[in-house]
Amino acid sequence: MAEAPARQRVKTGERVLVGVLGLMVAAGVVRAVVQRPSAQDREIPFYSTAPAPLATAASDLIRRYACRDCHSLWTTRNAMQAVPAPMLDGIGALRSRQWLYDYLSAPDPQAILPSRLKAEYRHPSYAVDMSVAERHALADYLASLQVKDWYLDQTRRLEHDRLTGDDTAEK
Repeated sequence: MAEAPARQRVKTGERVLVGVLGLMVAAGVVRAVVQRPSAQDREIPFYSTAPAPLATAASDLIRRYACRDCHSLWTTRNAMQAVPAPMLDGIGALRSRQWLYDYLSAPDPQAILPSRLKAEYRHPSYAVDMSVAERHALADYLASLQVKDWYLDQTRRLEHDRLTGDDTAEK
């Protein structure tokens, strides 16, 4: 008759390790249950009110003028660029359509909104390079980029901080 293999005893160190791992898993489960994100936290706060033809035309302009090389839009930007330009998500909640058109049309956009960026990274003037119709289309689209009310205060702070480099804005 074959002998049954001898049972190995669990060493004290192994017991401690298994116990610590068990506690970590339990703590993670409790944390996940207690700190469940609210529906608001999971919600994407940005949206556009632009009709499809305008969104398509603006998308073409954004691509042609490489706006994403500096700006994020729909929370994405060109990963190869590191220019701290303002995000465009929700810009329509911060600026009027007329302000956006005037800014895009200005011979010197820094006269409207001074920039703290180096000269080579400052927003270019589209007064000559972009047609009046293109500037109107882009301003209309940018004005359609809205942010839900619960997120607006944070968007305003980020815009202020990025433009001024001042993170002491009232929080």
